[in-house]
Amino acid sequence: MLLPQQLATIEQQLGRRPRGLKAIAFSSANGVPLVLKMRPLVDNKPFPTLYWLSSRDLHKAISQIEMVGTVKTLEKRLQDDPDLMTAYQTNQREYVAERWASCSSEDVAELTRLGYVDLLDTYGIGGLRDWEQIRCLHMHYAHHLCGNNVIGQWLDEHYGLNELLITN
Repeated sequence: MLLPQQLATIEQQLGRRPRGLKAIAFSSANGVPLVLKMRPLVDNKPFPTLYWLSSRDLHKAISQIEMVGTVKTLEKRLQDDPDLMTAYQTNQREYVAERWASCSSEDVAELTRLGYVDLLDTYGIGGLRDWEQIRCLHMHYAHHLCGNNVIGQWLDEHYGLNELLITN
């Protein structure tokens, strides 16, 4: 259950009331929500994003990293490094499994009834079907904070995101 202060912080971070919010998945050491755990259905439509980065500080830092072409650089690295590609695709499978594990029996029944099971079986991090591409570093970093993600790990190693002072 979210406290009113947590919900107010999340609304301020997002600039709106969150839709499909299940819980805070990860917070900073000083209690700032960084990652939100989302429901698989929002208004009876599939929402394949399990972990949503809510921190404005991290969002800004990662947006700057994306602006210099880092997504294309990392996609090339995936193609050139079979071990990295294997780890990346493992992360995709883990994400799908985590999403299903977070579903209630009611969620599963409704996803089945609406015909979205295949979609949630095949959409990985950031809603990608092609697990050899990277769409959004924000989604990978959110997944990294909640477990393990090679792209998020790389961002920490190369940009020190894990050392940022997070106030929002």
